[in-house]
Amino acid sequence: TRHIELHEQVEHTLHASGLITYFSKEKGEKAEARIENLEELVSAAKGFDNELEVEQGEPLSELTAFLTHAALEAGEGQADAWDDCVQLMTLHSSKGLEFPLVFICGLEEGLFPHQRSSEDEERLQEERRLCYVGITRAKEQLVLCYAEQRRLYGKETWGAPSSFIAQIPAQYIDEIRPSTGYKQTLNTNTPKANYNYLEPARNSGLSVGQRVLHQKFGEGIIINYEGQGKSTRVEVNFDEPGRKWLVLSYANLQAI
Repeated sequence: TRHIELHEQVEHTLHASGLITYFSKEKGEKAEARIENLEELVSAAKGFDNELEVEQGEPLSELTAFLTHAALEAGEGQADAWDDCVQLMTLHSSKGLEFPLVFICGLEEGLFPHQRSSEDEERLQEERRLCYVGITRAKEQLVLCYAEQRRLYGKETWGAPSSFIAQIPAQYIDEIRPSTGYKQTLNTNTPKANYNYLEPARNSGLSVGQRVLHQKFGEGIIINYEGQGKSTRVEVNFDEPGRKWLVLSYANLQAI
């Protein structure tokens, strides 16, 4: 294994051990979640390649060092000793709890809501209720996060904001894009503003984060915009061809 990248070693181990095959044969959400967790382990190994630090006196192999580093503690029973700390938990386990500041991460289409939920209305509603649970855990401040680029199963993928974000009343949303350093509003009648509340364009009824349909490119999600008036352009992340910039007045996008 000396000439094999760490993430390849982890991926080989998962398949050789039969774990992937075992969970693939099972049905239900639990099996899917376990497979996704195993895939995330490969992604973590990919990022660990250039961060490996072997302490002196501990001649661990690269794979052993990573597995040691990847061992996570649930953290139960530590809150009493460390009141001023960050508590990491799932949305399910957060029910009944409240915090001054709450971060909800991974709000991306295909992740939350899950890709399979798009074809199952009941499952989509359940995920929407779960999102509501997480949002209402915040007593003072709530931060909703999504990654425009994510490494999944050792590969770089591009995502779009979750549709759940677009469904929140516009006056409660203040979007910040670190890559640009400023905020913006999707409005065809006014210049770019310094505030972005995901407001729909007055003439189009469209907004950032909204799912739309194009006659040629199919379904996608609006992830960005620029310009004003007739020259307004929107960037749409389509399911098949990927990201494309379109002139809003000629694109004939239909809200879904």
